[in-house]
Amino acid sequence: MREAIEDADARIEAARKLFSGKIEFLKSAPELRFLPDPDVPEVAFAGRSNVGKSTLINALTGRSSLARTSNTPGRTQELNLFDVGEPLAFRLVDMPGYGFAKAPKDIVRRWKYLVNDYLRGRAVLSRVLVLIDSRHGIKEVDRELMTMLDRAAVSYQIVLTKSDKIKASELATVTEATEAEARKHVAAYPSILPTSAELGGGIPELRAAVLDAISV
Repeated sequence: MREAIEDADARIEAARKLFSGKIEFLKSAPELRFLPDPDVPEVAFAGRSNVGKSTLINALTGRSSLARTSNTPGRTQELNLFDVGEPLAFRLVDMPGYGFAKAPKDIVRRWKYLVNDYLRGRAVLSRVLVLIDSRHGIKEVDRELMTMLDRAAVSYQIVLTKSDKIKASELATVTEATEAEARKHVAAYPSILPTSAELGGGIPELRAAVLDAISV
């Protein structure tokens, strides 16, 4: 038990050091042809619109405005890529939100194709972090994404966001229910990560999970 705790502490410290180094916005890619060369691992963030992807990326990296946030669902319309480490170790990818967008249907359709094509065809994609609002739990649109990732054999882990917005007992219930559902999906990582970007809860563990993903 003590060795396990020490190992977890070592992972968290290694991840902290990595994320305290150089991190910068690389580019926005409206289509796959604009993506950088697939020369380093990538970890992508997926989730329903307004689930808090950009806010969580800012908390994860310790930067207040690295990823642009908006109160308008569907604001992120492209794949936004961030370089981490010097020398470059890996990239974070902020993907367009799904499930709702205040935009014309043809644009929403284009976003959907962009996300689907990226998830299915990016060889350096190490893991997808599927963000779920802890206040609402897994919705049908989330299950659709999870099933698609299963079929594409893309490894993913569920991250609960905004855990500070509900009571501890409610969070425990949501976490347990989410774990039970994750076990039904072949590509889902077994453990669930509750996080609070506002209070910093779960952020060190999330950094360690990202480090684990690129180290596989």
